[in-house]
Amino acid sequence: MTSRFTDRTALVTGAGSGIGRAVALALAAEGAHVVVAGRRPEPLKETVALIERAGGKALAVTADVSRAQDVQAAVDAAVDLPRSRLRSSGGTPIGSLDVAVNNAGVFRGGQPLAELTDDDWRSQLDINVTGVFHALRAEIRQMRTQPAGGAIVNISSTFGPHKRTPGATAYAATKAAVSALTRGAALDHIAEGVRINAVSPGATDTAMSLRPGETEDGRAERMRREMPLGRVSAVEEIAAAVLYLASDDAASVVGTDLVVDGGQTA
Repeated sequence: MTSRFTDRTALVTGAGSGIGRAVALALAAEGAHVVVAGRRPEPLKETVALIERAGGKALAVTADVSRAQDVQAAVDAAVDLPRSRLRSSGGTPIGSLDVAVNNAGVFRGGQPLAELTDDDWRSQLDINVTGVFHALRAEIRQMRTQPAGGAIVNISSTFGPHKRTPGATAYAATKAAVSALTRGAALDHIAEGVRINAVSPGATDTAMSLRPGETEDGRAERMRREMPLGRVSAVEEIAAAVLYLASDDAASVVGTDLVVDGGQTA
């Protein structure tokens, strides 16, 4: 294991399970101090416990990304974490937000667009799009004040930017918006030292990739037929792509959308 993020502070939204938890664990394993954020405190505590059990450092912050003040509080919590024993002349811990991964997202519906309720449309828009906007704005405002800037990775999807499927039109629209936000913000702020990219996972080993009533064995059989790779991606494989984009290894990668989908959209 490398240590690309030693003594750096990272914020991961939607870190209570799935891809977000895998990203938080991977960052901590490479030396980052990780703030894990999400709406439900218990799963966040489980993520923190897993990180600490492995010898890492983490802090849980309950936050709803659709609320700008919650996102700002999560960013502030990350900055307040002491990065080292160095202190300013005023005795305040020197802190920064070096990495942010905007993963929080929801899927609602599963039916044709004309059958989608206002609540299901609004919840996806509020979390998947406005939530990413809130996070980007707060993270960029902090990172551009830092000498070393920072790196942001948004979690998009193959649905929307790269493919469409019946029953996921609204979700696809929100993820297409995430792709547009990523590329536009990347151009807006790279000159300020803030590097922004996205990862678009395809079918991944999370509950979201299960069809209604489908078992994991049933999904595995379907993937053998439908996926060029023959299986879903592991959450750890998505995390590896995120860490690459967040690391100095990708120092000249700006505004890209890295697809990790087993060849489905090739």
